[in-house]
Amino acid sequence: MINSPSAPGESRLALTAGIACYLIWGTMPLVFQTLAHLGAGYLEVLAHRTLWALPAAALFVGLARQGPQVLAALCNPRTLGWLALSSALIATNWGVFIWAALHGRVLETAFGYYITPLVSLAAGALIFHERLSNMGKVAVGLASAGVVLQALAIGQLPLVSLAVAFSFGFYGVVRKRVSADAQTGLLVECLILSLAAAPYVIWLQSSGGGHFGQGMAITAWMVASGLVTATPLVLFAWATRRMTLQAMAFLQFLSPTLTFAVGAMQGEPFGALRAASFALIWGGAAVFLWAALRAGRRYPSAA
Repeated sequence: MINSPSAPGESRLALTAGIACYLIWGTMPLVFQTLAHLGAGYLEVLAHRTLWALPAAALFVGLARQGPQVLAALCNPRTLGWLALSSALIATNWGVFIWAALHGRVLETAFGYYITPLVSLAAGALIFHERLSNMGKVAVGLASAGVVLQALAIGQLPLVSLAVAFSFGFYGVVRKRVSADAQTGLLVECLILSLAAAPYVIWLQSSGGGHFGQGMAITAWMVASGLVTATPLVLFAWATRRMTLQAMAFLQFLSPTLTFAVGAMQGEPFGALRAASFALIWGGAAVFLWAALRAGRRYPSAA
C-alpha cells in the first residue's frame, strides 16, 4: 500500500483515528471485565462479542459500499478458505484475550501484543522470504530473551502471551494473502464464527443460563462489545491509508502500553524478573521503531 499525500486537516483526522483505535484496543479488557462483573461467563462474552460485531461490520461494509466484494468473497472457494483460517486465528486471539482479562492475566496479554510486531517480522523472513536486517535480528533476539525471562517469572511458558502474539501475528500473515478489504474480511469472518456463536447463545438463553436481556446494563455492554470489536478495525484501516509508516509504527505500541497500565493498576504481580522481561521486550520494540524510522526516511512513500 502506498500512502497518498494528505492535506493537513486530513492528516490530523487520520492521527486522531489512529490514536482512537489503539485507545479502544488498549482499554478493551475493561469492557470484558465489566461483563463478567455483571454475571456473564467467558464463553458467553466471546459469543456475544462475535454476534454483535456482525451487524456493526455489516454497517461499515454498507457505508463503504463493499457489498459486491462480500458476495465475491463468499462465492470464491479460495478466498473463503483463507478467511475461514483467519476466522479460526482471530477467534483464538479473542478467546485467549477475554479469558486472560477475566482471570487476572492482563499483563501477559500486554506482553503478547508487544511481541506481535516482532513475530510478524520473523514470519515475514521465514514465510515470505523477506530479508531480516541486522536491527530486525536484534529486535527478535531481545524479544526471545524477554519470553525466556517471562517464563522464569511466572514459573512456566508464557502461554497466554505466546498465544496472543502468534494468533494475531499469523492472522496478519493469512489476511495478507486475501484480496479483501478490512471491513469485508471482518464481516465474512463474523459470518463464519456466528455459525458456532449463534447456536451457543440460543442454547444458553433457552436453558436459562444466558444473561442477554436480564438487565439494561448487561444487555447494553454485550452490544457494545461488538461495536468495540468492529469500530477500531475500521478506524485503523482508514488511518493507515493516510498516515506515514513511522507514525503507525509508533502508534501500534500504544495499545499494549495501555493494557499494561490496566494490569498494573489492578495489582497483578510484577516482580523483578517480570520487570526485566518487559525491559527486554521494550528494548526490542525500541529497536523495531528505530529500524522503521530509518526505513521510512529511506523510502518515505512506502508503507
